[in-house]
Amino acid sequence: MRAGAARTRRGLAEELAALEGAQYGRYKSLVGRWALPDGCTLELVRGQADPYAPPARIAVHMPAELAGFPRELWETATRRRALASYLARGADRAVRGEKALRVDAGGQEVLDRSSCSVDGRDGSVTLRLGAALPGHGRRIDGREAQRLLTRVLPDAAGRALRYGALDAEAVRRFVHTVEDSVALRDALPGLGLVGFVADGAVLPRRSGVDDRPARDSGVVPFASPPELRVTVELPHAGTVTGMGVPEGVNLVVGGGFHGKSTLLRALETGIWDHVPDDGRERVVSRSETVKLRAEDGRRVERVDVHAFVDHLPDGSDTADFSTENASGSTSQAASLCEAVEAGAKVLLIDEDTAATNLMIRDARMQALVAKDREPLTPLVDSIRSLHRDHGVSTVLVMGGSGDYLEIADRVLMMDAYRPSDVTKRAREIASVPTGRRAEAESFPGVVPRVPLPASLDAEVRGRPRIRARGEDVLSFGDHEVDLRAVEQISDPRQVTGIGLALELAVRRGHLDGERTLAAGLDLLEEELTTGALLSVRDEDFAVPRRFEVASALNRVRGLRMRRG
Repeated sequence: MRAGAARTRRGLAEELAALEGAQYGRYKSLVGRWALPDGCTLELVRGQADPYAPPARIAVHMPAELAGFPRELWETATRRRALASYLARGADRAVRGEKALRVDAGGQEVLDRSSCSVDGRDGSVTLRLGAALPGHGRRIDGREAQRLLTRVLPDAAGRALRYGALDAEAVRRFVHTVEDSVALRDALPGLGLVGFVADGAVLPRRSGVDDRPARDSGVVPFASPPELRVTVELPHAGTVTGMGVPEGVNLVVGGGFHGKSTLLRALETGIWDHVPDDGRERVVSRSETVKLRAEDGRRVERVDVHAFVDHLPDGSDTADFSTENASGSTSQAASLCEAVEAGAKVLLIDEDTAATNLMIRDARMQALVAKDREPLTPLVDSIRSLHRDHGVSTVLVMGGSGDYLEIADRVLMMDAYRPSDVTKRAREIASVPTGRRAEAESFPGVVPRVPLPASLDAEVRGRPRIRARGEDVLSFGDHEVDLRAVEQISDPRQVTGIGLALELAVRRGHLDGERTLAAGLDLLEEELTTGALLSVRDEDFAVPRRFEVASALNRVRGLRMRRG
């Protein structure tokens, strides 16, 4: 910036005009705040070294008196999150024709994102976005930059971030939908439930890559079976009915392609709030719900899996088990123990992605292979203890093993996407002995572990390196963390958030080499709920749950632990 130049929109326009044809790196001279005539502030937070470098980072700050949002829309953290999500989506639409500008608006879930925030003190709004600053090769295109930063962006902010320019009823509906979802989720423990699926919900999605609700004529809206129907009063929707999924051991059965996995997937994503008209706005799960699966090849560090793996041929200590290349069964056993260690109270398992030999060993296999030759103890024998002794409920999709009928508290059958309670019939069938013998009496619990922070260094050459590759891989320092099996990550921006949260936990001393992992996650969770992550780094990310952070930590191949 030239000495003495006023930080106004006119000043910014003049600066950009003066930079026409200059070396591209001169854009960095504009870093700082620029006051705009309408009362907003445009801030160039991070410049762009060259046209091929990551986009510049820009923030537009709109003061409360200009934003004009009624206090009722932002007076709680839930309402601020919902309002910010609505505004980010509007800003994304407002700049959609400009390829150089990118707003992280998100998908069907309403997540706490860095791209837009509403100040809880006065209702002012900050929009953060990426901008590929224009150039002619490696020279600055000052005229195009003028257009983008002094006309297009302020105009888009005025249309997307001001209450007077918006559809007031649509804003309220969005905020109220999210608030109802949170209220419904918060009500679950008091009702003795782990999940709720509202009558009329649309569970099928358009495709595996399109998470919007299916719209074809064959879609069957959800209708709860009478035995499981629950009525709940919500702040805005009023009386809502639907299926309550009770605490305990829940089994979902039925033929192939009849909606078992679709129901489980809805409960899996029920930890997140959804946008209006998603079809799952009132499909919720307890916030401590974790989906499990087998994961060949993952690393395991000092996990007590002896409840499921009694011994191994190589003599490894299964009460203090480590491996660089877990099998399907040992990986699922480790993931279950890790989830409970992190505080999970509900586990979701689909037989299609589970290790069969960890799930069941039937009477005929018991007769053929003696127990002293079989190191695995199947989940069917300890799953009731998980709930009885540790307060951990389960929802299992099972189509191939009837042995779970004997231990299930509730059996739900899906038939052409229509659920029915078949618990009574299942118990009648299970009353006929099969000759199978239980191979365990209880689940003994988990042994706490203490992460060693030196093994969780995010720095490369003195600077943190935290990058996401879609929803599957997190680059964390020198480590490439495989997250493909962490199925409750709903957005690539959460992967960045996971890395930032993990780095924060180490830097703030929550994981200090003395605290157990669970205690460190408690401290981290407190910070995540207060918005501390937003001040860590100015880039697009979504705030994760403690469980996804723990899952990533457990998959860092350089991780070292000691027993707590």
